[in-house]
Amino acid sequence: QVQLVESGGGLVQAGGSLRLSCAASGRTFNIYTMGWFRRAPGKKREVVATITWNGGTTYYADSVKGRITISRDHARDPVYLQMTSLKPEDTAVYYCAAGRGGSRWTGYDNWGKGTQVTVSS
Repeated sequence: QVQLVESGGGLVQAGGSLRLSCAASGRTFNIYTMGWFRRAPGKKREVVATITWNGGTTYYADSVKGRITISRDHARDPVYLQMTSLKPEDTAVYYCAAGRGGSRWTGYDNWGKGTQVTVSS
């Protein structure tokens, strides 16, 4: 069992920044990739960014490239999602995920409870 705890969500004005963090604990030896997904009201869950367990490889959705950075310093460190130039369309519940990897949510077996990000115009 893997536990994922997110933090850092909140309310921000358009153009502002937020940093989300995700701490993983428990049986992490089967985790290859950590990811952030989001679900906006009335929309499907979508990938935001992913990073391999050792931090060596990252992936970004086209909609966030250049504005959002996923990172971790070392394996077992928290995974961060630095979000800048936020737009109202970034408003969603953001979920941390851990698992085999890929850009589809089906590649992840472990999920956090989510943290709300609201961007006002």
